[in-house]
Amino acid sequence: MKQAILAAFGLALLGLPAQARSPDPSGTWLTQSGDTRVRIAKCGAALCGIIVSSTYQKDTNNPDPNLRERSMVGVQMISDIRPSSDGFSGQLYNPQDGKTYTGKLKVMSPNTLQLSGCVLGGLICRSQTWTKTN
Repeated sequence: MKQAILAAFGLALLGLPAQARSPDPSGTWLTQSGDTRVRIAKCGAALCGIIVSSTYQKDTNNPDPNLRERSMVGVQMISDIRPSSDGFSGQLYNPQDGKTYTGKLKVMSPNTLQLSGCVLGGLICRSQTWTKTN
C-alpha cells in the first residue's frame, strides 16, 4: 500500500508542468530606435541595465533639475529586475520623458529582448524589441 501511494505521488509530480526559467538577459542590447546601448548585468540580488552609449548627450528630461546636465552614459535605465511569472519585472527609466515605469522584460530569442513599460498597475504597456549587440 505504501509503495502504491509513493508511486501515485511520483506520477502526480511528473504530471506537473515544470516551471520554466527565462533565459538570462545579461549582455549589451541596442534599443529599438537604435540610439542607445544598454548593458544588463547582475546588481546585487537583481539585474540592472546601465546605458553604455547613447546619441542623447544629457539627461535633459530628468524630473530632478540637478540631474539634467549629467551624461546619459552611466545612467541606470533598468533597475531591480527580478524573475517573474512571464520573464522578469522591475523598474524602467525612460530618458525621453524622464519618467520611471513598472517594467517587464522577456528574452524572446538569444538575440531579441522585449521590454515593456507599464502604467496603471500594468493595464497599459508600451513595448519595444531590443537586439543583442555582443
